[in-house]
Amino acid sequence: MSFPRMVLLVAILGIGASAQAHQVNLSTARVTLAGDRTVAVELALKGSDADRLAGTKVFDAQREAVDPARVAASAAPIIAYVDAHVAVTGLDGTDCVPGAATLVPDGDGVIFNNVYSCRNVAGDIVYRSTVLTATDHSAREIVSIGGGENAPQALLDASHTTVTLSAPAPSLWSTMQRYLVTGIEHIFLGYDHIAFLVSLVLWARRLVPVIKIVTAFTIAHSITLSLAALDIVVIPGRVVEPAIAASIVFVAMENLFSRDIDGRWRVTFAFGLIHGFGFASALRDVGLPANAVAAALAAFNVGVEIGQVAIVAIVLPALIALDRLMATDRNKPVRLTALVYGLSVFISLLGSYWLVARVLQA
Repeated sequence: MSFPRMVLLVAILGIGASAQAHQVNLSTARVTLAGDRTVAVELALKGSDADRLAGTKVFDAQREAVDPARVAASAAPIIAYVDAHVAVTGLDGTDCVPGAATLVPDGDGVIFNNVYSCRNVAGDIVYRSTVLTATDHSAREIVSIGGGENAPQALLDASHTTVTLSAPAPSLWSTMQRYLVTGIEHIFLGYDHIAFLVSLVLWARRLVPVIKIVTAFTIAHSITLSLAALDIVVIPGRVVEPAIAASIVFVAMENLFSRDIDGRWRVTFAFGLIHGFGFASALRDVGLPANAVAAALAAFNVGVEIGQVAIVAIVLPALIALDRLMATDRNKPVRLTALVYGLSVFISLLGSYWLVARVLQA
């Protein structure tokens, strides 16, 4: 298939697809501080997450929705879980007084509502949440502070569990730092992306072809990452994840038949478009703050690039060092065919396993 046709196919697959109302491992909250020092908390969870954490069965996987009757019957344990992991307090730890919590169904998720009275609490008020993050350090919570679509937002995780409500909203620099770190974490925890990058440079012995490969990958995935993160073009994960695995198999097997590193930036660009949708899926799990969309998106992308460059900067010198170590003539080191073939076969087997597993899960 020609490159223009590949791009067209990717675009067509994305038309009409939309993100789910609630993301797995992501909770969203709106916390509003009123003039009478009451704090309204509205927290949304994916139904499958609520079931996993509270031991209930409100989510119907076949319909991708919660059953309202089951939500009504199982409200107590879900409310108890949220109550145990959400608190509104003063800076000194004095608890605000909670009201009567309610739980309502919302498509494929549930929404917890409660109002906390902080009239007897002096000074700033703190919202604390370890919903999801108490059991999974990769989980996140997006907190909108106040009403309106453009309300400032904070990102909570396992190491950042509080928001001070009467303090200024998180700074732009603070937001960018958090998303930069998230981008770096994603590339280093994304074993499939690492396998793809390693496969690309196994035959490389010069810097210029590697720069072309990295640049092509960066430009390509930046395009689709931005399009998908902004919901302009969205491709379902059941299509993207197997495609990423297939790209790993293709590049690894290509090492067995071609040593053309100089021209490899072309196929890297094509597959980079697919990997960009994978990066966007991770970013959607975290969410973009409404008051700093461009900054957060740019910071996440830069974080991905830092991780990518770091991986190549480790792998390439290691390969060159092996060339010199195993060369018969140290003045004329060459890349051992057996080394490249062995690593390529291993990576292609990994990619094949991921491909089959992801197709079966789709």
